[in-house]
This record gives sequence, C-alpha cells and structure tokens, in this order.
Amino acid sequence: MKTDGGNLIAWKRWELPLLVLYAAVFYAVIIRRSLQLSRDYALNLYGLRPGWIAHRLNDLSDAQWRNFRGNLPILTIVFGIFAFVAKSTRVLFRLKAQGMSNVWLLISLAYLLYLHGACTVFVLSIASLNFLLVKIFVKTKYFSLMLWTFSIFFLICNRVYEGYSFSLFGQHWIFLDNFRGVFRWQICFNFVILRMVSFGFDYYWACQGSGFDHKKHAEYCRICKSGKTCYQILQEKSVPSDKYSFGIYLCYLIYAPLYISGPIMSFNAFASQLEMPQKNYALKDIVLYGVRWILSLLLMELMTHFFYYNAFAISGLWKQLSAMDVFIIGYGVLNFMWLKFLLIWRYFRLWSLIYGVEAPENMPKCINNCYNLESFWKSWHASYNKWLVRYMYIPLGGSQRKILNIWVIFTFVALWHDLEWKLLSWAWLTCLFYVPELVLKSVANAFKVENTIGELYFREVSATAGAVTITCLMVANLVGFVIGPSGISWLIARFLHKEGWPVLVGMFLTFYVGTKLMFHIQDAKRKGQ
Repeated sequence: MKTDGGNLIAWKRWELPLLVLYAAVFYAVIIRRSLQLSRDYALNLYGLRPGWIAHRLNDLSDAQWRNFRGNLPILTIVFGIFAFVAKSTRVLFRLKAQGMSNVWLLISLAYLLYLHGACTVFVLSIASLNFLLVKIFVKTKYFSLMLWTFSIFFLICNRVYEGYSFSLFGQHWIFLDNFRGVFRWQICFNFVILRMVSFGFDYYWACQGSGFDHKKHAEYCRICKSGKTCYQILQEKSVPSDKYSFGIYLCYLIYAPLYISGPIMSFNAFASQLEMPQKNYALKDIVLYGVRWILSLLLMELMTHFFYYNAFAISGLWKQLSAMDVFIIGYGVLNFMWLKFLLIWRYFRLWSLIYGVEAPENMPKCINNCYNLESFWKSWHASYNKWLVRYMYIPLGGSQRKILNIWVIFTFVALWHDLEWKLLSWAWLTCLFYVPELVLKSVANAFKVENTIGELYFREVSATAGAVTITCLMVANLVGFVIGPSGISWLIARFLHKEGWPVLVGMFLTFYVGTKLMFHIQDAKRKGQ
C-alpha cells in the first residue's frame, strides 16, 4: 500500500510541471491573440472610449461597469461621510441596536431620496405593507403562501409596469414623474424583495422556535473554533423579539452600503450586528481587503484597456470571427463579467465592514477554479446561494428532492434577474446540464477506490467530467448573458463545422488540463489544513 501511495504521489509530481507548462502556453496564446483582435477591430467596436493609458482605448461598452466606474469618486465621498456620521454617533451617544438602526435609517433614507427621488414612496409603501402582512399572518398556516405570493407579485409587476407612473394615482400627481431620481427604483427593489422574504421567515421561525444546535455546529466549524463568529451562527440564531421592529426592519431593507447590489444577508445576521459590530475583521484586515480591491481595480483597468472582449460581444462582430476567436472572446467575456461583479460586490462589502456589519463574501473563488456546476454557483453569487438554500431549497425538501428543486430555484433566479427569455434559457440550460452532474456525483459517492490504479482511473474520469461541465457552463452563460437563445444554433454550427472541430478538441483538452490543475490546488489546500 505504501508503494502504491508513493507511486501516486510520484505521478502527481511528474504531471504537475507538464500541466503548468500547458497552462502557460495556453494563456500566452490567448493574450497574444486577444491583443491582435483588439488592435485589428478597434475602429469597428462599440463602446470604446479614450483611456488614461497612452495610445489605448478603454472598453466601457458594459453599461453597469461604466456607471459604477464613473460614480466611484462620488460614492466613495458619500460613504466616507456616512462612516464618519455613524461612527461618531455610536461613540458619542453609546448607541445600541435600536439607536443605530435609527441612525442608519436616517442616513439610508437620505441616500434613497437621492437615488429614487419621489419614487422612494413606492419602496416604503410596499415595504410597509409587507411588514403589516407578516405581523398579521405570522401565526397562521397561510404565512408561507402569503409571503411568496406577495413577493413574486411585486417582483413581476414592478418590471411589467416599469416602476409605475404617478399618473396611475391621478393626473394631479403626474408632475412627480419629473422627480424619479438618478437610479430606477425597480432595479434595486429586487434585492429589497429578498430582504423582505428573509425578515418574514426569520420572524416566522423565531415564533416557531429555532431547532439549530449551536454546540454541535461549534464542534466542526473551523471559524467558530478559532474564537470568531461564523455567518451561519448569525443567520440561524434568532434575535430577541423586540428586534423584529418596524424601524430595524426598514433599516435592514434600505441599509445604504448593501442597498444597490448586496451582498445579500439574512435579517438575523444584520440585526445581531447592529447590537454588536463584527469582530472577525480587525482594522488591518479591512485595510488589506481594501488594498486587494484596489489591485483588482487596476487589473480591470488593464484588461479593459488592452482586451476589448465585451465590445466584441455587444457589437456582434464575434459572428464574423473564426471558431478559435469566438472561443477566445467568449472566455474573455466570462472573465470580464467575473471581475466586474467581484469589484462591485467587494466595494460595497468593504464599506459595510467599515461600518461594522459583515456580509457574506461573493466570489470567494476565481472563475477559473471551478470545475462543476455546484461549486461554480456557490462561488459566484455566494450570498444569493446562501439565501436560496435557507429560504427555498430547504423548505422545498432539500436534498431529498434535489433534481426537482433545481428547476424551481433556477427559474426563480432567472425571473428575479429580469423578465427575459434569454435568462430563462440560461436557467433551464443550467438545470439540464446540472441533472447529469447530480446523477454522476451520486454514482461517484458509491464508488470505492481500493488501490492506486483505481484512484488514478477515478481522477482521470473526474477530470474528463470536469472538462465537459466547464464546456456546458460556458455555453449556458454565453446564451444567458451574451448571445441569447437565438445564438445557440449558430454556435453549434460554427463549432461542429470542419474548421471548428480542432478548436473543440483543443478547448476540451484545455478544460481537462485546467481541471487537473484544480485537483492539485485542492490537494495543496488539504495538506495546508
């Protein structure tokens, strides 16, 4: 057995340099070709603006990134003022949960009035009605039906009626349509709906009595063992009944740092940190977190100045390119999206940490370090995944109905993002690819490796399955966020053409190598623990 184990270790050590060499060549080819494509097609691409790097245009074709980047200076000044006011009032008046909720409520209301103007009344009205219904129905058997019906109704109506016109309430109110603020309220309200559901169920479960075993959790939780408090404890532990007040509820819904784009956190986790600010991040940790964010921003600036991936996608020029170039653009767009969301989410999370509230980290892993659908989803919008597990997946039956649950959950996720067919296509394609993965995982769990040959065989099969999964992930995300469902047939035709077959084989081999490298990263982490 020792000899077998030694042979396996020797094999891993022998293959690792080859895998790294392949990866280095792959990225050298990708970078070289990306630079060439960006240079050759720069005059035909939409959304390129003069950049701050000499002789380079900047790809600002993505509206979300362009708006966030353009508003960074004013956002930083505003949140800096908020931090000074909140910290000063907490220290001067020795405020606890209720007092701090009032401070943050006033700060956040001022923020809301700037963002949404007169439309703030829509946010407050729907939120107030939800609070009233939760209090009325919390001890009835119709509570879950009421809360989900109410939430989905407004989720759909807000988009269908595009945030409503004040003329619906009479012609004498129509002048308020001229004061709708600088940001569409119905976009931000998708996050408010998640918080309304969280408050409702956290309050409902508090009334029922929590069955969470804190002692058992503390025995195996690495974070809790270190003396810190993990997010699951904050989420599962019900706060005192007086914390489920209208003031703290409203503060939670519109809490300024997390209002626009999250990360998403449960009501229990938020309310408990109003009383006792987070202690998991010391000042030096927050400073380091901020420095890492600045370095990530610099990486994004270099990427958008030299690689015009998103401009290719929105300009439609990728349809004129070879199969190899289409792969490069598609791969680049997904990496751009990952870095964009990382910067947005971590910026707002940074300010929340400064204020004393720790939200879950989105994007805990690099997009290029996920080889199955489950880990990809958990490592993308991680805080949303925690919300879905707590408020949808477990109540729907959890792992006992997993194959059925994923269709319900991903359909909701698509509708929550927007009412578009391409998002529903993304959701259903993801589920279609997810089902075989679940089946294979259940088979793999029953498979017992008894010797080195068996372990090597299992590792190779797993790497092959990982390559297939990464390919499926690329297709699903490109359909959902770039080419739409109408582009599926074109994509298939391009890669199944005789010129596309070598690219398809090379792509599969690359993902196989990437999966093997991820295995080595996992092995290194296990050794370090």
